Amino acid sequence: MNGLALLGLFLVLYAVLVVFLAIKKPKSIWEMGKIKFFIKLLGEKGTVIFFFVIAAIAAGFGIWLLVK
Repeated sequence: MNGLALLGLFLVLYAVLVVFLAIKKPKSIWEMGKIKFFIKLLGEKGTVIFFFVIAAIAAGFGIWLLVK
């Protein structure tokens, strides 16, 4: 397994983790300063959508690296 495939696998796992956190919204993570800033800036729903977009980009790039 080369380095790019390993990075691709990491990005896919990262995307899964981000989606899980966006859906479950654990209190310990959802009350972090950066997350509170995003909620203040984008609203609760906007923050969740932002996390979904970041996860989709990471998953897409990770899958591209795995296929490459």
